[in-house]
Amino acid sequence: MIRILDIAAKDLQQMLRDRKAFLFFLIMPVLFTLMFSLAFGGSSGDPRLPVGFRDEDQSQVSRQLHGLLAKSQVVRLEENPSRTLADLEAAVAEADLAAALVVPPGFGRLVLYGKPARLVFIGDASTPAGRTAESEALTAYIRMENAVRTAVILEDEAGEQAPFDYIFKKVLESWAEPPITIVDRTSSAIIKTEDRKAQAANTSPGMMLQFAIAGLLVSASLIVTERKNHSLQRMLTTATQRVHILLGHYLAIFVMVFVQFLILLTFGQLALKLDYARAPIATLLMALSAALCIGAMGLLIGTLAKTDEQAIIYSLVPMFVLAGIGGAWVPLEVTGPTVQAIGHLSPVAWAMDGFKNITIRGLGVEAVLLPAIALLGYAILFFFLAVWRFRSSQEH
Repeated sequence: MIRILDIAAKDLQQMLRDRKAFLFFLIMPVLFTLMFSLAFGGSSGDPRLPVGFRDEDQSQVSRQLHGLLAKSQVVRLEENPSRTLADLEAAVAEADLAAALVVPPGFGRLVLYGKPARLVFIGDASTPAGRTAESEALTAYIRMENAVRTAVILEDEAGEQAPFDYIFKKVLESWAEPPITIVDRTSSAIIKTEDRKAQAANTSPGMMLQFAIAGLLVSASLIVTERKNHSLQRMLTTATQRVHILLGHYLAIFVMVFVQFLILLTFGQLALKLDYARAPIATLLMALSAALCIGAMGLLIGTLAKTDEQAIIYSLVPMFVLAGIGGAWVPLEVTGPTVQAIGHLSPVAWAMDGFKNITIRGLGVEAVLLPAIALLGYAILFFFLAVWRFRSSQEH
């Protein structure tokens, strides 16, 4: 046991003196996590579609239509009295606005008399944004028109007991509080996040795993150097056994990766507001299993590589391949079942599942058991391959 700890301490001391270790283990993951979160996280402002609005009628009816659209959860009215019809058309054409709506003069009077009244809609109904804006405008128009008809009919029937203004207002208010509502209840186990936070929940573990694999070139290079300067051969002439050497290297890589995970998880918790601490045991289990898996991968790379150049290639190629297909860059949830099945051939996909079960889905230990077991399975596979490779290389 002492020999294993001595080898691990020696490796850790050498890795900490190497500037590349800090680059790949800490600086790069933080920078790329921030960059990806800002680039793809969306805006933290109003997510509704911007729609230009110009009221040339200025009637009670047009003002109520404006009120309905202003309360919309889908569109956001952009009002600028100085904008002409041509300005609105140009803004829509340049995609500054999703669409524009113009209420022409006499609109309210036509509606009150039950005659066809048209709004001027500017937009491309063949695009999703245009169709959505058009649908929302049509919905508001129908509600307003129905309110006018109801108020007119009741005033004709009841006279002063049901004045138009009062009924019109009450009918419109009823749309805000309908007698029957459909409420979408999401399980309390699922945490809804903002776009930017959801993106950070994918990029944080993704970059953490990606650069943990990339950083293996540092630890793999140590094993290569040990073999090149014949210190490995000298150790084998002592009482140190091969298993001690392998376990010592493995322990050093594991400790380095695990400490990296702890630092980056803390960064995600404090800087990115990802709630890793909500389920500390689950988070710790995922960090441990992922570090064991990546540590075993690093040990395998060290036994396979014969030169420093090979160590770099054997570290960077798996980083790009495993991270790419494993969902570190693009969430596997947005892909099809075939791509997801292929992606889960990568241990990165299992680690991503576990971390996102904690931060996005709000689940606990039971939800990370399968990903953790999968990662431990990969760790065992990589470790035994490293043992086999180490033995066969010493026999030749």
